[in-house]
Amino acid sequence: MLTLRFLGVGNAHATALGNASVVLERDGAPVLLVDCGPMVPDAYRERYAGRIPEAIFITHNHLDHIGGLEPLFYRIACGELPVRPVRLYLPAAIIERLHEQLGNDPMRLAEGGVNFWDCFHLVPVGDHFWHAGLMFDVFAVQHHAYRSAFGLGLKRVFLYSGDTRPIPEVLAHYAVNGETVFHDCAFRGNPSHTGLDDLARFYSGEQRRRLVLYHYESDLAGEHMRACGYRVARAGEGFDLGEKGGAELPKSA
Repeated sequence: MLTLRFLGVGNAHATALGNASVVLERDGAPVLLVDCGPMVPDAYRERYAGRIPEAIFITHNHLDHIGGLEPLFYRIACGELPVRPVRLYLPAAIIERLHEQLGNDPMRLAEGGVNFWDCFHLVPVGDHFWHAGLMFDVFAVQHHAYRSAFGLGLKRVFLYSGDTRPIPEVLAHYAVNGETVFHDCAFRGNPSHTGLDDLARFYSGEQRRRLVLYHYESDLAGEHMRACGYRVARAGEGFDLGEKGGAELPKSA
């Protein structure tokens, strides 16, 4: 049984909701963490009995999605118990920037002797990658700059948008088999993020029935989107990926 578990659902300003991040679980055990903002390592350890993630996929380089990699580095490099490097799946287009942000410093510790990449097993990915016996799709989304952000999909199971404006062309290609679609959405959109009004404008009723919204700005915004008929994720909530559709058609905002 596969489940997608939200560690946090908030945008960069909604720290009370936690950094937007999910864990793909198999029979309750963590398989793959998606994004690692500053609040994510603590949320992960709390959820999974003190463990650190064994594998992470990063959607893009904004600090509310990668800021937790630095404390994770220190925990691995300076921990009392030996820990294997964390498998880090990165879309090839974002590797150079992430290296400049986090990896391009020979003195990550005052004592020296440890490279950032000693603590992570870098796996560059293109359109697909294998992990834990599953083949994931990777696709560019519309966020901030051209090919600066990516989403993740598992055919016939789920699509996770990452931070994005509406992406009907992506759903038309990667979410045509009843996949549950976990989608960036706030009450008010902006040039980098989807807003509630955008959903009815860009997506069909059938697509909207499969949406689960996250990356919103406040509890109040989440309640408003629920009142419009949408499923809206809460921090800590898990979604059984065997259940799709069946929701009442959401109303326009």
